[in-house]
Amino acid sequence: MTEIASPAAASRFDRKRDQIVSAATELMNELGFKGMTLTKVAHAIDLNTTSITYYFKRKDLLAEAILSDAIQRYSDIVERAALERDPFDKLHCMVWSVLELFAAIRSGDAPPVANLSHIRSLEEPLRSQLSDTYIALFRRVRTFFDGDEPARKTLATAQTHVFLENLFWAQAWLRRYSLGDFERVARRFSEVLAYGVSAKGRCWDPVALTVDQPETLEGLGEMNVAFLKSAAITINEWGYRGASVDRIAAELSVTKGSFYHHLQSKDDLVLACFDLSYARVSLAQRAAERIEGDHHTKLCASVASLLDLQLHGDSPLLRTTALYALPPDVRAGVIERSNRMARRYAGVLIDGITEGSIKAIDPLIAAQMVIATLNTAFEMRRWAADQSPDVAIETYASIITRGIIQDL
Repeated sequence: MTEIASPAAASRFDRKRDQIVSAATELMNELGFKGMTLTKVAHAIDLNTTSITYYFKRKDLLAEAILSDAIQRYSDIVERAALERDPFDKLHCMVWSVLELFAAIRSGDAPPVANLSHIRSLEEPLRSQLSDTYIALFRRVRTFFDGDEPARKTLATAQTHVFLENLFWAQAWLRRYSLGDFERVARRFSEVLAYGVSAKGRCWDPVALTVDQPETLEGLGEMNVAFLKSAAITINEWGYRGASVDRIAAELSVTKGSFYHHLQSKDDLVLACFDLSYARVSLAQRAAERIEGDHHTKLCASVASLLDLQLHGDSPLLRTTALYALPPDVRAGVIERSNRMARRYAGVLIDGITEGSIKAIDPLIAAQMVIATLNTAFEMRRWAADQSPDVAIETYASIITRGIIQDL
């Protein structure tokens, strides 16, 4: 005869399980999947490791619970937004609901939510199972912006990707705002997402840039440069854990020993990839500053140059998801460099607002969104492969210039 647990016992079990998931989520967000160990989780809530294994026999099963919880919480937000009738209202409902969630987490009124990029850190079959669950969420959001025409569907896929990635990345830059500012931030965030930054009558008008070679590459040697290029692509596709040294070395048809001859550790490689990425962004921004034209033209030029790199180039920018592999003290420096790139875009937007080529938007918020949109473009390479390069770049860039609510 099967013994049935009493409601009180079941409640205690659920509370303790939730406590474990909450502590583990904080650790995984701070230290990555690699740094989140059952021992550290146990220490965080004054248990022993054996007690943790009563609830989760393996670390990957705990990670699955963490990520499933995050997807479910975001899915609940999506369903609330789906009740709105107007496309802007759907979009803004999601933005405000996500920011409310982040505010509740910061104030301690809600448990932390996992960064979904950690899905890449899991082994099969959990990785595919969670990816499928996220894809279902993605497709539900896409119905907010979808249409019957093939071109509309193609655009809606890119718009949904940019929309969700910007929502998830917001948690990084929202730290600069007080909770009392969140409602205003949500409105300004929604306006840029919905309607873009281009002033009325302005169209996509990129100028081809001549971008200097990053000084980061000087003196590295051909093999080290090859490692950086291969590592960025491999880490972007597989995540930090999945981009093993063996896999990176195999892409270059060299031995694992050759890797360690050129670079001391994989963490050093990740940091070097970030250095190269930020150098490329900075050089594109500087090249755009030198061209003739107003600041809308300069913005389009740098965005087009970096999108070409992301969608078609052999040395793309390293995704910010790799940040979670770095030690916290090193990660803070990398994030600050990203913020410097965003502030430079904010300057372009401010000057464009002054001259009238950029609409009146919040330049600090919009600049963070430009950086996030460029950064996540790598994941749209398969999407871009079905279009000519110029069309793919213009279509994707329209999310920045014209916004998501274009022809709806």
